[in-house]
Parts: sequence; C-alpha cells; structure tokens
Amino acid sequence: MNRVSVDQILPIEKYEAVRPAMQQRVWFEKARRRVHVGEHLTFLFENAETVRYQVQEMLRIERRSAPEDVAHEVATYNELIGGPGELGCTLLIEIDDPALRATKLAEWLELPAHLYAKLADGRLVRPVFDPRQVGETRVSSVHYLTFPVGDVAPVAIGADHPTLTAETAFAVDQHAALQSDLDAARA
Repeated sequence: MNRVSVDQILPIEKYEAVRPAMQQRVWFEKARRRVHVGEHLTFLFENAETVRYQVQEMLRIERRSAPEDVAHEVATYNELIGGPGELGCTLLIEIDDPALRATKLAEWLELPAHLYAKLADGRLVRPVFDPRQVGETRVSSVHYLTFPVGDVAPVAIGADHPTLTAETAFAVDQHAALQSDLDAARA
C-alpha cells in the first residue's frame, strides 16, 4: 500500500484553502471503505488518502507545523496502512450504553483473534493486531488491524466469536475500492 510522505503534507494555511474539497473527496472514499458487521462492529479500511487527511486534520486541530511534529504524525498514521498484499483498517466497537459496552468488551476479550476477511475461494484470513489493545479483563473499543490478503480483495468481513457471529459481504463499490488499494501497492 502506498504510504504518505512528509512532503505531501500541506502547511496549515494551504490546507485550510483546500480542506472543503479534500473533505468531500475523503468522505466519499471513507464511505466506500466503511463496513458494518452485526450491530456493533464497524471496519474502516485505510489508504494513503484517508491517512493523509487524518494527518492534516490532526495538525490543523493542534495547530502544529514543526517538521518533527509533521514527521511524527505521518509515521504514526502510516501504521494504519497495510503493506503490499495487506489491507489495513480501524475496527470500532460501537456501543453507546456504558454498562452494555463494559459488559461486551469483557465478554469479547478474544474478539481480535475471531475476526476474518473472507476470500472468494472461502478461505478466512485472520488479521494481525496489536496485542496491547487487548487487556487482561477487556478488549479495547478501537483496534488497528492488518489483513494479509495477497493481491485480491476479500469478498466479505466477519467475526466468528462464540458470542458474536456476523458477516457482511462487500458491496461492489467497496470491493473495487479495496482492490484499487491493493493494486496501488503493486504499482
């Protein structure tokens, strides 16, 4: 997957001028890469464009522009993008009710190991995840995952946890977006 480089980050003043157009384009791309699975899981697949936007927004909000700050943000957010043959994504476990959220995050302690991307041939590809996001008694509500899928985008994404089983097939435009990201990494 292509990465964001420091020289692609605009100074805050220049970013402000192009921000509305960039937001519109990135929101469209994020919509094509957002997949809801079951009632509580949302997967947002990342690419260089979505990550660049996140870096720009973080620097804008925090009003930081020192070269070392820009380099730090670029390096941090680039971790969300998979490498060649990989799809990187952010998983959000979305439960509004605090009591229910606490219960489910404890119940789903093993959830990251029960997530998968389904390939066209039916094989399930498990993600690589940061074990620091899984505590001793509960799982984090946000995860950064990488699915090593090879050169072909998966057809579905899901969970096969004993208490959370759900799968969502990718829509045609979602599949095309993910395939485009994988193709860009090979170019």
